[in-house]
Amino acid sequence: MSAGPATRPADTVPVDLRLYGLLDVGVCGSDAEHLARMAAEAAAGGCTLLQYREKTIANARETVERLRRIHAALEGTGVPLLVNDRVDLALAAGAEGVHLGQEDMHPADAKRLLPRGAIVGLTVKNAAQADELYRLPVDYACIGGVFATTSKTNPDPPVGLDGLNRIVFRARLARGGNLPVGAIAGIDRGNAAATIGAGADGIALISALFGTGQDVEARARDLRGVIDAALAARGSA
Repeated sequence: MSAGPATRPADTVPVDLRLYGLLDVGVCGSDAEHLARMAAEAAAGGCTLLQYREKTIANARETVERLRRIHAALEGTGVPLLVNDRVDLALAAGAEGVHLGQEDMHPADAKRLLPRGAIVGLTVKNAAQADELYRLPVDYACIGGVFATTSKTNPDPPVGLDGLNRIVFRARLARGGNLPVGAIAGIDRGNAAATIGAGADGIALISALFGTGQDVEARARDLRGVIDAALAARGSA
């Protein structure tokens, strides 16, 4: 049975989406030390939020150990670690929350299972899903895919900057303008400013930040500068 409508609880927390790094094992590999190092470098360079994404998990125990190593590397940075899809793994590893897709656990159920104050984010792909945000206890929404990407198989066509602008508007209308809204898919240094200009509060990145596995701190610092400048130009800094 699916969860019914849920009101937004008082314990939702502010989420800084400006530079949202996704540690996708398909791109970054599964070596725990490598993932932990990249996470620490991303945080040092100005990353504001990190997510661990492993779409096909063959060994949950190994995944939890990787998550614990990454989480330990972020200690003291103030950068939250979220887990894609899996509330159970987030709980086991002590992560700060989860990011859910439209077919994953209902956000209300995730909120009930996670500790008070945990972050729950949600992927939103179209305006109809954005309209539903008024009744969902989520702390942020991430709209995607904005551009074409090779990091994830997506049967839906990219929404582009115009589509992003329309969906952001509907998301903010649904939640009274107080919901952070990010953008994902195919975003890099070349289109980051335009994505912010179209209304996103931040951008989620895989390849543009972690793709080579090298110079992550410098990449993060450069991207953060682009994002902060675009937010300032929009009057949202």
